[in-house]
Amino acid sequence: MTSFDDAQDGLRQAREDREPDELVRAVEATLFAAEEPMSAEAISAHLGGADVREALKVLAAHYEKRGIRLVESGRRWQFQTAPDLAHLLRREREQARRLSRAATEVLAIIAYHEPVSRAEIEAIRGVQTSSGTLDVLIEAGWVRIAGRREVPGRPVIFATTPDFLTHFGLGSRKDLPGIDEMKAAGLLDPVDDALDDLIEQRASEAEQEVEGAGEELDEAQLPPESLA
Repeated sequence: MTSFDDAQDGLRQAREDREPDELVRAVEATLFAAEEPMSAEAISAHLGGADVREALKVLAAHYEKRGIRLVESGRRWQFQTAPDLAHLLRREREQARRLSRAATEVLAIIAYHEPVSRAEIEAIRGVQTSSGTLDVLIEAGWVRIAGRREVPGRPVIFATTPDFLTHFGLGSRKDLPGIDEMKAAGLLDPVDDALDDLIEQRASEAEQEVEGAGEELDEAQLPPESLA
């Protein structure tokens, strides 16, 4: 009987190892039915305050090599198609939403320098930015109004949204391409470089003014013999 009981216990343990616990199943169902990505805190609140962090790790590992994956982006979790299978789900006629070059530049500047005001965006780009460009980015859900800067005039400042991270497959802003890559693509002119160029230009102009004033002074001085 002992050997039979041991066998039963072994089968029961094997079954438990294969089957997910109720919390994992509840988290899986919650995310599957969600209309948008959910944070761990939101999932926990939906499930009565349960600690769901370990359940999320279990699910992410379970779906790691399957056709759909559980991914975290911008501290929010969602199911999405495995990247290597995306070609199977593309429609024959795609209507890609393309941003204008101006909108792409503005989006890159906001992503790297947020929160940033419209005046600061224009200072980096070197040209005026129309309100329509920012409206397009806000309508797309990639940029949001983050408040006002506490300086005279209290200008509105802009920042990216969690949807921006999700759309471009970024876990956080730390995953953005390097500055050198953006500069090579002509999408970003760092503030520091622009400021250094401006300081160098102003210094050169000031030096030329001093030299010009010195030459005028030399020409205006009378020769010593004229004072006799």
